[in-house]
Amino acid sequence: MKEEADLAAQTEDATRRDFLVVAASAFAAVGGAATLWPLIQQMNPDASTQAMASTEIDVAPIKEGQAITVMWRGKPVFIRHRTKTEIDAAKSVDPSSLPDSSARNGALPESAPASDANRTKAGKEQWLVMVGICTHLGCIPKGQGLSDVKGDYNGWFCVCHGSHYDTAGRIRRGPAPRNLDVPAYSFLSDTMIKIG
Repeated sequence: MKEEADLAAQTEDATRRDFLVVAASAFAAVGGAATLWPLIQQMNPDASTQAMASTEIDVAPIKEGQAITVMWRGKPVFIRHRTKTEIDAAKSVDPSSLPDSSARNGALPESAPASDANRTKAGKEQWLVMVGICTHLGCIPKGQGLSDVKGDYNGWFCVCHGSHYDTAGRIRRGPAPRNLDVPAYSFLSDTMIKIG
């Protein structure tokens, strides 16, 4: 009888011990997760950064031949409502004759040629959207204002060192090594553009 009582006591002690081990392990796991969560969460971008990741612009008020500058990720973005003459001039250029034959479009592969079609959206060729920073030394090219000097190709002209861009934002003459970059963007409607 004593052996049965000892066996029962040992079984009860083992069960209690197992419960305490499992409970302590679970408590440690929950405590560890609660401690690590703020450290992991602080690595996520804050709301202001996420808000800058994309921006929406209503282009309805921009008349043909006009351009606006908006800020996206701390950079100026040029949006021009091109005229038929500007579109025709851009389409007539052979991309292989350009100093930079890459479209520099964030939505296309690096090897995409710098045709006007690869720098605009199909069916929306009148809208040109590009980062307004000269690819030479980071100046802001002139050409957004109606009275601005637009350079020899009626696009943009960087007064810092004399780079000339055409009506598709492609480098045509001067020290700039690359075309103006086209950010990834999409049309949410006929008059609403989302950049980013």
